[in-house]
Amino acid sequence: MNRFIPTLALLPLLCCSPLWATTFVYVSNAESGTVSRYQLNENNGGLQWLGDTAAGKKIMPLAASPDGKHLYGALRTKPYAIVSWRVTRPHGDLQKQAMTPVKASFPWITTDKSGRYLLAASYDNDIVTSNRIDDKGIVTTQVTGEVKTGPHAHSVITDVSNQSLYVGNLGADRVLQYQFSAEGVITPLGTGFVQGEKNSGARHSVISPDNRFLYNLAEMSGAITQFRRAANGTLTPLKTWSNAVAKKYNLQHGEQRPAGYSDPTPRIWAADIKITPDGRFLFVTERTSSTVTGYRVDKSSGELTLTGSWPVEKQPRSIAIDAQGKWLIVSGEKSAVIGSYAIDPASGTLTRVAEAPAGKGANWVTLITQ
Repeated sequence: MNRFIPTLALLPLLCCSPLWATTFVYVSNAESGTVSRYQLNENNGGLQWLGDTAAGKKIMPLAASPDGKHLYGALRTKPYAIVSWRVTRPHGDLQKQAMTPVKASFPWITTDKSGRYLLAASYDNDIVTSNRIDDKGIVTTQVTGEVKTGPHAHSVITDVSNQSLYVGNLGADRVLQYQFSAEGVITPLGTGFVQGEKNSGARHSVISPDNRFLYNLAEMSGAITQFRRAANGTLTPLKTWSNAVAKKYNLQHGEQRPAGYSDPTPRIWAADIKITPDGRFLFVTERTSSTVTGYRVDKSSGELTLTGSWPVEKQPRSIAIDAQGKWLIVSGEKSAVIGSYAIDPASGTLTRVAEAPAGKGANWVTLITQ
């Protein structure tokens, strides 16, 4: 009898292991004013629609807390606000906790690694801010840091150590670099920026999991630039890869797109960039061609090798990768569905495996595993 006791004793641990975890997919629908919720089947990439949550007019960027217990969303019409939701079990429902007023329209939000601060970048107000998150997971009005960035701040991310911030400054073609304190204070680091190619439009960035490299995607050129990250957080540009689909789709160089922009010329309009949790593969979206392009990342040098480009949902604004690095989820601003794509573990190529209905103006994709 005693020989079975060790096995039985492991049952509580097994039941708490990631094997029983559930991954929920959240997609903001800017025109519908809702957040759609799905369950991702980690075995086959299937997407099960679970419902929509009313959010507010022009809900766009979303961000999850590091512990997966809270979701945040930015409303980009006046009165500007950050919505705080609690993610409830067992179905990932969103329970509204607060609507916190903020001073600007934010096309990007994220939390720092501690989950104590909400970081936001404003394209229209040219600022990056840090707001305190309280013990209940609610974004407060307490601004712990604010910096003026120059024209059109489009993203802000932390490094792995949570001590550096990097901002895609689209209007100035720069990646800005800052120190980030445990108290949420933001101060310039080194020269304060690294300069990119003129009129390239530095947009979104990702950090390699080993914290050695930063990759920035330029909206108007579609190029990816690799930077080496020093121990103190400063960046040095290493290499740039040009847009992989411009020639195939006859895309001209992109332009900034203010409200009311209209131009029949097909132009580069890159949007999002993501890297797999193991750092082996990197993916970017291009909206005019409605494609995702993939690269293999060299383990030693961090250099990129093109693996392919694939048609996806129309006008893909956002992509997200699950915690296992098996599935890539794509939203399309002009698509009635979101798509799920299998990432080949050997080559990094994509295969479309599933879809699910989306709201109007499907925008941001965020995954939470519980």
